[in-house]
Amino acid sequence: MSDILVLVEQVDGEVKKVTLELLTLARTLGTPAAVWAGPGITPEAKARLAEYGADKIYVAASGDLVEHVVAPKAELLAQLITEKSAAGVLIAATAEGKEIAGRLAIKTDSGVITDAVGVGEGFVADQSIFGGGINVHARVRKGTPIIAVRPNSTAPVPAAGAGTEEEVTVALSDAAKAARVVERVKQEKGARPELTEAAIVVSGGRGVGSAENFSVIEELADSLGAAVGASRAATDAGWYPHQFQVGQTGKTVSPQLYIAAGISGAIQHRAGMQTAKTIIAINKDPEAPIFELADYGVVGDLHQVVPQLTEEIKKRK
Repeated sequence: MSDILVLVEQVDGEVKKVTLELLTLARTLGTPAAVWAGPGITPEAKARLAEYGADKIYVAASGDLVEHVVAPKAELLAQLITEKSAAGVLIAATAEGKEIAGRLAIKTDSGVITDAVGVGEGFVADQSIFGGGINVHARVRKGTPIIAVRPNSTAPVPAAGAGTEEEVTVALSDAAKAARVVERVKQEKGARPELTEAAIVVSGGRGVGSAENFSVIEELADSLGAAVGASRAATDAGWYPHQFQVGQTGKTVSPQLYIAAGISGAIQHRAGMQTAKTIIAINKDPEAPIFELADYGVVGDLHQVVPQLTEEIKKRK
């Protein structure tokens, strides 16, 4: 079977969950081949990639791949597509990943699909478009299929692969090295999972009422081991930082469970979370649009419902 290239997402040598999801998906399409761009691969990282099905691990250890912005990784993948006759490429649909996918498509004269929530036989991708109003199936008609898949769209399932390592040398063009990373500032990581990778997300909206009241959302999230999100109304009001905004102009999440508390469910917000596997809505307005999308709904004041829910979850842990 032909290689399905999977660009590895990693932080300080630790493989991110979205890569394991992509490897799981790649196994249904061909032979998963992980692509490690930059120095720092560890035996633990190799074992992790093999655990989730990587038959091959292409390692390009050049520092240039991380010292410059985006373009070098696109050139690396373009080289591998040609050298390995890859059948397709899967990339995480992060801000950087989608730019890499676009640049790679131009370099290889191929079609590209972004924000896919699934990929089936023949590289037919599932997408949620027009603000989440329509679900479509899309397929690349030219070149090598390049698909950027949203995190949490596929449950990662272990299935041992050979994990054969192969070193790769890439000759980067001057254009690829035009923009250089001059500084990195490490953001302090809290105990909660990263919003776009979390399996469970608890979000609060206008109904929370104030920044102080967001503590009830945080307590519920902590009881579930979840990430905290917020609607645009809540972040615009200054109740919660903008980097936690879920929606069309914020972050897109696809968790296994999404709890929306005090969120009306405007299309702007729905576009960022409606691909969640299970949605629970808590709102005192029975006519709130969020209930049209929810799998389970609770009509009531979140300030009464959420603390009771948190208490009950803690009892059962």
